[in-house]
Amino acid sequence: MRVVLQRVSSASVTVEETITGSIGQGYLVLLGVAHGDDRTTADLMLDKVLGLRLFSDDAGKMNLSISEVGGSLLVVSQFTLLADTRRGRRPSFINAAKPDEADTLYQYFVAEAGARGVPVQTGRFGAMMQVALVNDGPVTIIIDSEMS
Repeated sequence: MRVVLQRVSSASVTVEETITGSIGQGYLVLLGVAHGDDRTTADLMLDKVLGLRLFSDDAGKMNLSISEVGGSLLVVSQFTLLADTRRGRRPSFINAAKPDEADTLYQYFVAEAGARGVPVQTGRFGAMMQVALVNDGPVTIIIDSEMS
């Protein structure tokens, strides 16, 4: 599983000219599911996302988690995060999980985040989406289940 996590002051996702998710302060979570990922992988990634201290405290240090600042998540599925670009000019997506497996884990990740008390908005799995964001900082973190 691979996540690109962006600290945002606002973000939204639009599908077919309709906004499907919109947040203020929080994280835009671009989520890619790989072959072999399971609920344990999703739980570990969610623990990492929710536990990271990327928001500033009163002293201006990145020392607060998303729950400590009352932030939200906008979770967007993105299989292209699993692209293999080592050969040729056309990326291979062979490392990405099959759509039905990926959707199951994506929905699980979203549900678990909500169950842990973090407000969650989403895109639409498998749809063409337009994502708009104001990256706060900018702060962008890449989290890979193989390296975290």
